[in-house]
Amino acid sequence: MKEHKERHTGGKSYSCTQCEKRFTTHRTFRSHMNGHTSKYTCNECGKCFQNKEGLRRHCRIHSGEKPFECNDCSKRFTQAGNLVMHSRVHSGEKPYNCHVCKKTFSRSGSLHRHMRVHTGDKPYKCSLCNKSFSQSSHLQLHKRRIHSNRRPHQCPYCGKLFKTNVDLKLHVRIHSSAKPYSCRHCSDRFTRRNQLKTHLLKSHNEGTWLTCQVCQKKFGQSGNLEEHLRRHKGVKPFVCSECPKRFCTAGELKSHQSVHSDVKQFCCGKCGKDFTRKYTVKTHFNRCSGSVNF
Repeated sequence: MKEHKERHTGGKSYSCTQCEKRFTTHRTFRSHMNGHTSKYTCNECGKCFQNKEGLRRHCRIHSGEKPFECNDCSKRFTQAGNLVMHSRVHSGEKPYNCHVCKKTFSRSGSLHRHMRVHTGDKPYKCSLCNKSFSQSSHLQLHKRRIHSNRRPHQCPYCGKLFKTNVDLKLHVRIHSSAKPYSCRHCSDRFTRRNQLKTHLLKSHNEGTWLTCQVCQKKFGQSGNLEEHLRRHKGVKPFVCSECPKRFCTAGELKSHQSVHSDVKQFCCGKCGKDFTRKYTVKTHFNRCSGSVNF
């Protein structure tokens, strides 16, 4: 019963002292810890396993062996469980049901993360600005986007630099004109998932509008509502790492950080002049296009 309750909280309160990996339940934590003292060790990366079968499955990562093939699309997988989860893409099966809002999911992990929407649980806290997140991956993205000046990901088309691979992939769609998100009701297609979600709300009345309880303004995305509420409260959780200035949104902080950087990632398409800020190059481009001398 205790373990069952732990799964509903969504938090990962058990931390491994050997590798800092975190776990939701004590059982999975204990099972993981046993792996560190196991005699079954991968010769390639040193990872430990409780039994020979676990090591055998893991070794497929290094060998590239994928013995399990999807009958619908021929995609291959290293483990049978991964094939089972993938097959739900074709069948549409979503066996995991939220008891609060009845939303369904194809994976149990997706349901566990979704439950935090209802509980408000955000167990992953940034050590630099105290902002909390419901998912570990969101915290890692936040740190790279907000608290780091490193831009290791470069666009192969225009050379623009990005802090995360996610941002680079979204940007590349500008050059490729890729619009992977299609509306099920009409022929419209979109570059980003949130654009499709907003379209479904506005054009097809599909989904739920989120309403600000202070001014009744409506939003299609929970993140946009959260940002809006911070303006009502005057909360500015995003702190510049170079100076004491604080900002309401990550975008405002990102724009400000260019003041402290010599990187000029925005280029005028007319004359080739470089700029540190997007709005500056937009203003310049309009003047440049109008043949105004500088």
